[in-house]
Amino acid sequence: SFEAAMEDYFFPPEAKMVSPTITLSPMPGGALTANTMMMRDTGTLHLYPQVIKEMSEVVRLGGFGTSVTPVSQFYFQQAYLNVTQGKWKKINPAYGDMVLGYFGKTPVPADPEIIKLASEQLGKPVFTENPLDILEPGIPKATKILEENNLPVNDENLFIIASCEQKGLDFLLGNGKINVRKKSDEEKAPAKPAAKASAAPAQALGPRAYAITVNNRIYDVTVAEGTGAVQATPAAAPAAAPAAPVTGGTEVDAPTPGNIVKILVKQGDSVTKDQPLLVMEAMKMESEVKSPCSGTIQAIHISAGDTVQASDPLFTIG
Repeated sequence: SFEAAMEDYFFPPEAKMVSPTITLSPMPGGALTANTMMMRDTGTLHLYPQVIKEMSEVVRLGGFGTSVTPVSQFYFQQAYLNVTQGKWKKINPAYGDMVLGYFGKTPVPADPEIIKLASEQLGKPVFTENPLDILEPGIPKATKILEENNLPVNDENLFIIASCEQKGLDFLLGNGKINVRKKSDEEKAPAKPAAKASAAPAQALGPRAYAITVNNRIYDVTVAEGTGAVQATPAAAPAAAPAAPVTGGTEVDAPTPGNIVKILVKQGDSVTKDQPLLVMEAMKMESEVKSPCSGTIQAIHISAGDTVQASDPLFTIG
């Protein structure tokens, strides 16, 4: 039966409930679950209530573009950045292009201060012409990518590269990651080790917000230290911490949770300050991690396709 066939698949509870917050922070169902599943993958689902609250202002100041793909994704990405990076500290490139006019006019003019921030951060002026006039031809670009990777240049592959870019290339090369979540996979998955063996002991960080699911309903809970009700107990420490394989270098950490899309350097490479080291993706946003100094890549601690948390080690530069 259909029920039996689907028994092993994980269905996020937020996909099976009606939420009154959607009227104030318009998030279509398809975009909702796509985003919450990505937040699960990057360990940031507890931030969802804050992100969806932030979305209301992001929509209003962004000009009330219709919240369907891809605009709903622009809104969620900007709201996510406002929560994780600080309010308007970082403008999402797609959201910035929208408020600057590179996708045409929004139903209502975007907020002048947001337009100014987008122009400054993206290094682009306001655009008032026809967006179709400045589109980069897609077929030559996709053809070049296929040829560089020794892949057949045909209509199907051109479409995959043009529409899915790096993920399309990973798929054609056989490196695509299956993102179907099954209950049985969760049961078999080994417990993940702590992100950093050398991390300092737990310390007071102030109240923390969590999203807790009970009977398929999501509740926002704030937990503060010092109440006496719950005490964090660190896991039993290993007998001896392993010695770090590399000493004396500069560690490059992940600035945010995300997935490693592409590593741009190899161990032993010489790098300069601000040279891009890798491309990360979080919530469908790609960003480069740059070298904080000049030196030599002594160690690479991650691989393409890995999921990392904020402050996880990426490289050691000596």
